[in-house]
Amino acid sequence: MYDNKKMFILGMARSGYEVAKVLAKHNCTILITDMKEQDEEKVNELKQLGINLIVTDKPEELLDNTFDYVVKNPGIKVEHPVCLKAETLNIPVINELEVAYHYLPANTKIVAITGSNGKTTTTTLTYEILKAANLPAHLGGNIGFPMCSLLNDLKENDIIVIELSAQQLHDFYDFKTDIGILTNLTPVHLDHFKTYENYKRCKKKIFNHHTNSDLAILNGNDQDVLDLTSDIKSNKVYFSANKKCDIYIENSAIHYNGEEIIKLDEIRVKGNHNYENIMCAIVVAKKFNVSNEVIKEVLNKFSGVEHRLEFVKKLNNREFYNDSKATNVTSTIIALDSFNKPTILLLGGLDRGHSFDELLPHMKNVKLVVCYGETKDRILDFCNQNKIECYKTEILEEATKLAYNLSGENDVILLSPACASWDQYEKFEDRGDDFKRIVELLK
Repeated sequence: MYDNKKMFILGMARSGYEVAKVLAKHNCTILITDMKEQDEEKVNELKQLGINLIVTDKPEELLDNTFDYVVKNPGIKVEHPVCLKAETLNIPVINELEVAYHYLPANTKIVAITGSNGKTTTTTLTYEILKAANLPAHLGGNIGFPMCSLLNDLKENDIIVIELSAQQLHDFYDFKTDIGILTNLTPVHLDHFKTYENYKRCKKKIFNHHTNSDLAILNGNDQDVLDLTSDIKSNKVYFSANKKCDIYIENSAIHYNGEEIIKLDEIRVKGNHNYENIMCAIVVAKKFNVSNEVIKEVLNKFSGVEHRLEFVKKLNNREFYNDSKATNVTSTIIALDSFNKPTILLLGGLDRGHSFDELLPHMKNVKLVVCYGETKDRILDFCNQNKIECYKTEILEEATKLAYNLSGENDVILLSPACASWDQYEKFEDRGDDFKRIVELLK
């Protein structure tokens, strides 16, 4: 498919680096552009493969009609000058997953998870259960492992469990999943997609090319999900923690196809949002004939994923939680609803222009807010208008130290920013790691 082509890779990062190495093996002529200097060791590795890297803030000037494809980093917006120029030149814009898909071994099964919230937990848990059952599963995608980086390890009939963002799904064409999971839908990333309708259309691509032999696992309690998927051809399985579906909660246990799979008190993580993520993983596990015993063993040990309501430390009877993955208001609502103790909430980050009003009904246990970053002034205004005590700082370190100084015994100090990290950090993982570092240094 992509052999012997001339490829323009827009944005290096990890995905650009991995896809370049794959394409080099297939005799492609490759140019990578990025606005920032890259890791010298990786640059030298690519140079030895005959790959040209140019650091420039005008990459569109390097694109001409001699290129066959543009491979775009998912974080780059679709209205980037390179994408617009590619459209005028009739050059397809794809991403590294679309490339990797065409080089998969025969009969590779793709289990893909998307949604506004719960993707990472569902992806991680699904992978852990399949691995515990000794199935040949591999973890990839938006969770931090480009699919191109898996190709060397994949064999015929292996399973890829992959988290997909809407940004990744946008540039899909031939890519097809065998099992697609849509956890939920809320209007997020509108700075990238402009409208909720555009965002939903991208999410729906997880079911591209499905027939009734492919499986769609869907939130039976989310009307937007139900409306969006009403016409897909997949075999549909519905989950809900609140009503009877194909997989549901009854008598304090999860039931699937009329069978009790696991009691809620055998599950380590708590909360309906976690139970719904677990239901998705159970449906996948059963598709691959995993026993209830293996499922129970994993769920009894699984304590969640890093940066998602992650317990950091108890210090002087204050509990610190890292929820850096909460890059939107809906995620922060889930975090707030998980605590019934006095909570000091750390809010802030990249200003996408989104409202914080939806947080209000869920802030009954919030004793005060400490805000920081690009959104600090708007958060302060929100708090003042709603008579919530709020303190404004510049950076996360100042916010964390101030929250600790203002806290009392038995308080929860919760980083759940409701904003992306990109004003001060390259990714939410860096923000969460910095928070944990700051907490460890507190006396």
